[in-house]
Amino acid sequence: MSLNEEQLKQHCEYIIKSRRIRDRIVVLCEGKINLDYDQSLSPQSYKRMEEMPDANFYKACIPDTWRTQKILTPQFFNCGNCGNVIDSYFQLLEIHQENPDNSYLTPDKLVAIIDLDIQQQTINYDYPFANKEEIFNHLYEKGKVKIANLDQHYIFVTGLIHKEAYFIVPELQDFFDNYIYPLVFNKNTLKLDDIYLNMSNDLINDSDIKDNLINVKQRISYCQGLELTNINKIQDSWQTHFNNVNDEQKKELIRALLMIKKVKEYWHQISQDNSTNLQINEMQFREQLSLEIAKKFYAKQEYNEDNHIRAFFERLAQLV
Repeated sequence: MSLNEEQLKQHCEYIIKSRRIRDRIVVLCEGKINLDYDQSLSPQSYKRMEEMPDANFYKACIPDTWRTQKILTPQFFNCGNCGNVIDSYFQLLEIHQENPDNSYLTPDKLVAIIDLDIQQQTINYDYPFANKEEIFNHLYEKGKVKIANLDQHYIFVTGLIHKEAYFIVPELQDFFDNYIYPLVFNKNTLKLDDIYLNMSNDLINDSDIKDNLINVKQRISYCQGLELTNINKIQDSWQTHFNNVNDEQKKELIRALLMIKKVKEYWHQISQDNSTNLQINEMQFREQLSLEIAKKFYAKQEYNEDNHIRAFFERLAQLV
């Protein structure tokens, strides 16, 4: 969902006047808002926003250690598309500055998280970084978080393309193998390597990658063995190395792939085995699965340079 100027203003004014955000970190993220702007907005309608993707996923990723340390839970708000999230961030700060007595926002506790993409997204505001790619390059190096740079960011960019990429990282294979019921991809038992190979087969037909090849080359140039002359060379060298390297080099190749190739269409091909006869539709199934991934995998991760989402929450902890 994309918000027009009036809807964006109304959205921000409601957030800033919500008592729920008092003394708390506020996280703005991409995702459908699902509010009726022709009718009066209510606290109940905004509370339901935390039960929708993407807000509910990030909320479920809150580290388990936060609970034992009694750190206040952030308030998460979907704000539409990437541009809407950026506009909301700066408009909230502006509204607060104009009338701080009528605001529950703590400006230093306001952050945003936006998805990495192939296309560029300019930040047309007074901010240390001019666009999304600059933020990405300052936050990550060779697919790892630059820990020393975390405290310079209030607008975060995911290290992989879109949050769906975090649903199929190689470390999740054990989770899928031991899930409460069998999962399949293209009617076969779910093996993440099959997804990666399908993604690599589709590289040469990806118009976004073709149109932004310079950006793609810069992003994955660190990955040893990849030939970056053109998209065909990238595909051929990736597949050759994928089948002939050790586990660590394989993970590096996978991370590189997840930094340039969108995952959503492959994520949507993961389904429940028909033999389970579960009474749940595909959308509910994937939402449930993503929340299980958040709670049982990401919420339990250690803080280090390999764990992007955990590092994001470490930055949030600095703002408490």
